[in-house]
Amino acid sequence: MKTKIISPACADKLKVLSDPTRLGVLETLMSGPKNVGELMDELDVEQSLLSHHLAILRDAGLVESTREGKTMIYQVPESVSDSTTGKAIHLGCCKISFD
Repeated sequence: MKTKIISPACADKLKVLSDPTRLGVLETLMSGPKNVGELMDELDVEQSLLSHHLAILRDAGLVESTREGKTMIYQVPESVSDSTTGKAIHLGCCKISFD
């Protein structure tokens, strides 16, 4: 019996989410948009490390950013957020739910 191969794009997103900090960022943003300062406080992460992880998440299409004056606001894009199941994200190949 042959196993169906998961698309490379899905595998890449799962690799991005394999880091606990990035997964924590995504889970935190499920409750609504936040700026870097709010994310730093909630996750207890230094600004430089957080910026690194946000860039990786943004490049993967798992978060998006908008500028409000001098502040960057981060949120989970509607295309990724799965509001029908509560705190969950849809990666295109699978869904991940946060308890």
